[in-house]
Amino acid sequence: MHVVLVVDHAFVNGGQAKVALDAGLGFAARGHRVTVFAAVGPADPRLEAAGIRVVCLGQDDIASTTNKFAFAAQAIWNRTAARRLAAELSGLDPRDTVVHVHAFAKALSPSIGVSLRASGLPLLYTMHEFFLVCPNGGFYEYPAAKICHRTPMSLDCLTTNCDARSYPRKLLRVVRHAALDHVAGMRELFPHVVTISALQEKVVAAHLPAATTFHRVDNPISVAKAPPRQGLPGDFLFVGRISTEKGAPVFAEAARRAGVRPVFVGDGPSAAELAARYPEAVMLGWKDEAGVQALMRQARALVFPSVWYEGQPLTVYEALACGAPVIVSDACAGREAVEDGETGFWFRSGDADALAAHLVRMTDDDLAARMGRTAYDRYWSAPLSLDSHLDRIGQVYEQVLRETALSAAKRRRTGPVPAVPALS
Repeated sequence: MHVVLVVDHAFVNGGQAKVALDAGLGFAARGHRVTVFAAVGPADPRLEAAGIRVVCLGQDDIASTTNKFAFAAQAIWNRTAARRLAAELSGLDPRDTVVHVHAFAKALSPSIGVSLRASGLPLLYTMHEFFLVCPNGGFYEYPAAKICHRTPMSLDCLTTNCDARSYPRKLLRVVRHAALDHVAGMRELFPHVVTISALQEKVVAAHLPAATTFHRVDNPISVAKAPPRQGLPGDFLFVGRISTEKGAPVFAEAARRAGVRPVFVGDGPSAAELAARYPEAVMLGWKDEAGVQALMRQARALVFPSVWYEGQPLTVYEALACGAPVIVSDACAGREAVEDGETGFWFRSGDADALAAHLVRMTDDDLAARMGRTAYDRYWSAPLSLDSHLDRIGQVYEQVLRETALSAAKRRRTGPVPAVPALS
């Protein structure tokens, strides 16, 4: 099999790229031919070492660009990406090639849709976020700090400032989404779509063609199995971007009401304000993977108070794998990993009092230890390993190839659709 992975970044800069590149390395190790097509470098050196062909355009993303106007044009319609992708896909055999798109919104742009369609190759899309159906990618109204239930690109959507920075930036994203819909036709391009949570499929299904086939595939979790923790549980822990949509202010306030100490690992736009308002909070900044997992193994519980949908928050699964129970907002997909009352608690999204009540419950050492052991045992009974991820994605690839071959055979049997004679 030849797997072509289409991503914005050729290096690991977050969950999307990590899942895509780790899968590419895994498929290469299994003997498959792998190509990574990306806009932004530098390329992860592991790719070349594994024999993976890397096509990296050396372009900017919003974080690295020095010319915001030039990047705005690239974000709406990246002509270079479209041209290079078309050349890369030209001549590939549809009988054994799958083009798997993981990301396009940060650099590649919707322009790649034209090249994907013209290639005639079997296509698959993973819904890491919601950019395929929502202009701001999150179904979240940042200024109002609430989930958005508007129909994407409706008048109500267009006149609402949902962007985290400004309304002009929202309008730029609207233009990009118009190109996605009306020029590239990307929403109709992928007959097969991978979702990473049941909540995510429920959110997007109404905005994609009824014939879309959804495949639930969990992302792999990078946690090595270690013995369950010993000793008394430690602090309540938050890991991630310290921002409003992640619910960081809700945790800080709930911890104060519960009389417990909140510990934050990460950084973000709300960090300084929370540190000033809640001096009892411990701000540790970002930690590497090993450092985060060491803290999780000692934590009383991970608190995941996100107030937007999320996709499949890996932090929740990492905590369970480390033996930490999780207290999770009922608005996000993280709740799907937590058995309420068994491996943690759900609480009403955005409700500091509801969260505080669970924090108080979890101050019981015996309860915290029992839930942590249950979380550990249940996670490791069916771990989300890279191998299990590759097995599942491999099954999806085979189905996509099979259905594409059947469709091609049907077209050959029936022949081209006859032209309708012009009226004279």
